[in-house]
Amino acid sequence: MSDNNVSKTAPRSNVMNDKEVIQFVNERRRMYTSKEVALHNCEDDCWVSIFHKVYDVTDLVRSQKNHLVNPIVKFAGTDISDWFDENTGDVKTHMDKEKNMVVPYLPHGRFVHVPPLSPVPWKNDFGTPWWRDKKYCIGNLSKRTRKVRVVNVLTRQEKLLEVCAEETLREILKRFLNYNAHAGSYTWKALFDGDFVPLDMDMTLEDNDIPDEAKEFERLSIEEDYYYPALYLYFNDDLTEA
Repeated sequence: MSDNNVSKTAPRSNVMNDKEVIQFVNERRRMYTSKEVALHNCEDDCWVSIFHKVYDVTDLVRSQKNHLVNPIVKFAGTDISDWFDENTGDVKTHMDKEKNMVVPYLPHGRFVHVPPLSPVPWKNDFGTPWWRDKKYCIGNLSKRTRKVRVVNVLTRQEKLLEVCAEETLREILKRFLNYNAHAGSYTWKALFDGDFVPLDMDMTLEDNDIPDEAKEFERLSIEEDYYYPALYLYFNDDLTEA
């Protein structure tokens, strides 16, 4: 059996249905793609990312009864790293020429836990500002994603997954449970030199010698979807008596 033969006969199902979207929205994991963060884009389900950290600020937004949540809600589901100084981890500042003083730089308006620009009384008993509060940080934003084909050798079904390059095969397996609840009952393999070799589930794709060739494809002007590496699932049909 060759890689090409499997890919030609395996039917593809790459469109996420409503049930799958709900599952992805409700999941918590160590790594997230920007597309997954983008699903949480409203007042009742509000995530943002800052310097490759993902924050679920839904409870914060719900607890505030004023306009200070508006900038956060407006940019829910997006990366707002440009609001902050990477060196200090706090809101960017600039020199206000009129006031002749350094003030927060807020091109989208003042938001929760940022002091007012004028020296007026404000409620500052919140302790740690939300962007430094670990309780809101739920995981990491992937610095690089890649696509892989997951092929069920038994059923010939195939799924194209976008995964985080930093994820282990075990974490990718957890993603795939949305499409096959029995994925843990399979041995995951890849094709090397004509042989199907079991993969180390505690290592990344790269560590399993499955390189990301996106940059090479770009250099050679090859379309991204010309080839995606395949992971083959072999059912563990062990009938040996104990």
